[in-house]
Amino acid sequence: MATLLSSLTLEDGTASKGFLNDLVRQLWPNMAVATARSIKQITEAMFPTMLPAPLNTLYYEKISLGTVPMHFENINVHTTEHGGIGLDMDVDWDGECDIELDGKMVPKIGVEHIKLRGRLSVLLCPVTDVFPLVGALQIAFINKPYIKLTFTDAASIAGLGAIDRAIRGCILGVISSMAVLPNRFLVKLDAANDYFKTYQHPLGVLRLTVESGANFGEEKKSKNFLKKLIHDEPDCYTVVSVSAEEAWRTKTVKNNRHPEWNQERDFLVASLDQGIEVDVKDSDTASDDDIGVASTTIRELLRQGGKQELTLVHDEEETAAKLTVSARYFNFVADAASLSDTSGAGTVGLLSVLIASVLGIKGKREALKPSVKVTWGDKTFRTMIKTDAPGTDIENPSYDQAFKVPVTAGMVPGPPVRIALMDGETEVGAAEVSLDEVLAAPGLALQKGLDVGNGATIRAGLWLRGVQAAE
Repeated sequence: MATLLSSLTLEDGTASKGFLNDLVRQLWPNMAVATARSIKQITEAMFPTMLPAPLNTLYYEKISLGTVPMHFENINVHTTEHGGIGLDMDVDWDGECDIELDGKMVPKIGVEHIKLRGRLSVLLCPVTDVFPLVGALQIAFINKPYIKLTFTDAASIAGLGAIDRAIRGCILGVISSMAVLPNRFLVKLDAANDYFKTYQHPLGVLRLTVESGANFGEEKKSKNFLKKLIHDEPDCYTVVSVSAEEAWRTKTVKNNRHPEWNQERDFLVASLDQGIEVDVKDSDTASDDDIGVASTTIRELLRQGGKQELTLVHDEEETAAKLTVSARYFNFVADAASLSDTSGAGTVGLLSVLIASVLGIKGKREALKPSVKVTWGDKTFRTMIKTDAPGTDIENPSYDQAFKVPVTAGMVPGPPVRIALMDGETEVGAAEVSLDEVLAAPGLALQKGLDVGNGATIRAGLWLRGVQAAE
C-alpha cells in the first residue's frame, strides 16, 4: 500500500489536455443537445420539491447550451481500485446559452450565460477484453462546483436576487445529490457490466477536529469590519462540510471572541482533493449571523502535518479571524482487527452493501413496482422504485446502488443484514446475511445471489473494512 506521503504528492497535472479538448470541441454539438435534454428531464422533476412557491411551477420553454464547448485543464491520470482508469481534471465553461423558463405567477426568466468551474473525477472501469473495452463511465465533481447565471433583461425582473439564489441552489442541490463526491453519475457502456467491479469504495476516514478560533471581531483598530459585524461577545458555532457528505455542527461556545471547541468528527473520504469548509456562525435569537468561512482540502491539511490555522473569509474578503483545525487519516483495509476494538472512539470500520440487480420477478409488468430494502440494526436503506417503461426489463431490473454504514466500536459482530424485495410498499420476500459469513469471505467481500422466494433472486455484495492509521 502506498504511504500517505506518496499519495499526497502523486498528482502533478502533467497529462496532455490537447487531445481531450479537441475531442470535446468536435463532439460539443451532440454533447450540448444530450446534456440539455438531461438537464430538462432531471431538474424539471425536482423544481416542485426543491424550489419555494411560486418558483416551484417553473418549466423550460427552451433550453440550448450554445456553441461554446467546455474546456479542460490540469489533467491527472491514475489507476483505480480495480485496475481501471481515473482522470481528474479542471473544467471551465463560459457557456453562451439560450434558456427560457416560465411558470405560474412568475415572470418569464431567460438565462443567456452560464459560468461553471470545478474539478471533475472521471472513472473508466472496469477495463475488459470486449469492446468498448470499458464497462462503465462514472463522473463526479470532487467538490461542489462554482455556478454563476447571467439573466436576460435582468433589470426588469423583480426580486431577481432571490430567484437567482433559488435556481442556483436547486441546480447545486441536484448536482450534489447525483454527481459530487461521494456521489458519482454512472453511465453503463456495456449492458452486462459488473457493478461489483465498477463501484469505487471510500478510501478511508478523516478524523477532523475543530480546535479553536481567534480574533472573532477583536482587533486593535476599528478598520477590521468584523468589529462592526459583531457588536457583542459572539456565541459561536461551526458547520463543517466535506464535499457532499452530510454537514456537521459543533456545539455553541457562548460570549467568546476566542472560542475553543475541541470537537472531532469522522468523514468518509472518496478523494484526497475533497474540500473542507468550516462555516462559522454567531447564534442569535432572530437569525444567525455569518462570521466567515474557512476552507482547505484534505490533501493540503495532511500535507501541513495534520494541523492548519485558516483565515476566515466574509463576503469574499479576508478577515483577521483565524480558525485552527487538525486531522488524522485512516485507510480502509481488508483486515478485521479494528472491528473488534470495543474501546476506541470514532469509526473502526465500514460495512458496504451493494445491490446490483434482481432476477426473476413474477407479476403483471404494468403493475410491478420493484425495489430492494436493506436493513441492518436501526439502519434502513432503499433503492429506487422501478416501473415498467420502454428499455426497462421490469422483471429483471438493474439498480447498481450502494449503501454505506460507518462501523463504531461494538457494532461487529451484530445482527444479520436483511435484504428484502419490495413491490410498492409490500414485501415480496427477504433473505438474511450474517456478518460472520462476510468475515469468512476472501478479502472480507461477499458476493452472492440471494433467493428471496417465488423464483426471485437479488444479486448483492457485502464488504467489511477495518481501519489502519496512515503512515
